[in-house]
Amino acid sequence: MTSPHTSPPLPADRLEELAEFAQTLAHAAAKATLPYFRQPMAVEDKEGKAGFDPVTIADRNAEQAMRTLIEEHYPDHGIIGEEFGTKPSRSGPYWVLDPIDGTRAFVAGLPSWGTLIAFNDGTRPVIGVVAQPYIGEVFLGINGSGICRSSLNGQIIKTRPCAALGRATLSTTGLNFFTDPEREAFLALEKEAPITRYGFDCYAYAILATGTIDLVVEAGLEPYDIQALIPLIEGAGGHITTWRGGDAQQGGRVIAAGDSTLHAQILERLRSVEQK
Repeated sequence: MTSPHTSPPLPADRLEELAEFAQTLAHAAAKATLPYFRQPMAVEDKEGKAGFDPVTIADRNAEQAMRTLIEEHYPDHGIIGEEFGTKPSRSGPYWVLDPIDGTRAFVAGLPSWGTLIAFNDGTRPVIGVVAQPYIGEVFLGINGSGICRSSLNGQIIKTRPCAALGRATLSTTGLNFFTDPEREAFLALEKEAPITRYGFDCYAYAILATGTIDLVVEAGLEPYDIQALIPLIEGAGGHITTWRGGDAQQGGRVIAAGDSTLHAQILERLRSVEQK
């Protein structure tokens, strides 16, 4: 989704205010999710998507808690949420919410899920929060109006240099999210990378921003899966695009790398992969 409005760049003090509010949203979501984590609960399968697409009361309650706060504090802003759809923006900016990115991990009791919150100024996401409340981590990225930084619990984080796939730690959520040509292309990368880790959803991108993972390659993403991750990775010095080098904010096929040279190499290898 893109807004019908194009907003002027926000001043730095306004971005800081909105970043603080984004963290308030993360705290509200945590209050809704944590009581259900590692507890018995019903798991539903969403309709309309191929394969099993789980959703729980925790997903819905967390998104509703965040939407309520946005409506109260910024009623003119739009909202895109995984569970409750889109509210158009009346002024340009909008929020992009994924209450539990990694619901499969959540219902399995694994702490690799997170809440994703992005603020899009009407043109691009400029604030991103990845919150993992069970282990007490809040990642924040700001990239707009001259501010470009990322932090973990208030401490500045940076991606690390890694100019070659043969020295990189590679990650993706799962091979089942790829088409056959995409899977073949990923497996070719995996043969060269010394370490590959699966199944971490948004958490892999957050750890890339800390400089301990070098490359994440995925496909089939929705805007709510990726928008919060763009300011985080860029603020930490990384690079994130589509497989053809374009703007990744609408999702689809994504390359995230901590090093510009590595990103360019992977982009060259993936840009021509068949798009189905």
